[in-house]
Amino acid sequence: MNYKLLSECPVFKGVTEEESRQLFQQIHFQIKKFEKNDVIAIEGEPVKTLRIILNGSVRAEMIDYSGKTVKIDDIETPQPLASAFIFGKDNYYPVTVTANTAVLILVVPVTEFLKMLQLNRQILENYLNSISTRTQFLSQKIHFLSFKTIKEKMAHFLLQQAEKQKDKIEIKSTQQQLADLFGVARPSLARVFGEMQKEGLIRIQKKQITILDKAALNNIIRNG
Repeated sequence: MNYKLLSECPVFKGVTEEESRQLFQQIHFQIKKFEKNDVIAIEGEPVKTLRIILNGSVRAEMIDYSGKTVKIDDIETPQPLASAFIFGKDNYYPVTVTANTAVLILVVPVTEFLKMLQLNRQILENYLNSISTRTQFLSQKIHFLSFKTIKEKMAHFLLQQAEKQKDKIEIKSTQQQLADLFGVARPSLARVFGEMQKEGLIRIQKKQITILDKAALNNIIRNG
């Protein structure tokens, strides 16, 4: 177990390596290995354990009503999986989780995780903060998926990024990654980019997008 890495996980933030070592000596846990493209969890499967990525990356995907697979998020080391769904009446995985690379995952049964929450107040506080943040993210994601057209999704995405980066936005993702995020084909996304640039809404320069007409982008969302 890499206790130093574990301290970077939101659930164990502020917990020293020695404290973590002592805690894990008092509970039962496993470290499981998955190969690239292995399915780690299936949408609708009961959440019976706390899972934390110790090495590698996974992707979370959801199937929409048309049967199309929509990428929700990439989850990197050392983040937890479905931590907001460990407890509660309908505690099922909301997405299918698949390995992007070979991964190592820490697996702690719910009963053992409860012991940890009782033994360490910092972990309890971290966990409550973690699930609150994750719930807020999922709420925003559901709102995003409610947009009907690619143009609406793109307008929302650009305005959201502009809140963090002002009117000049650095796009770190490839067009294919953005297409996966929006749940559309890459050529369709490229066509919308081109249309928005011709209409004077944005200017694209390599990996940078400059918003030229924020009001028009807002109107696309309102009138969708």
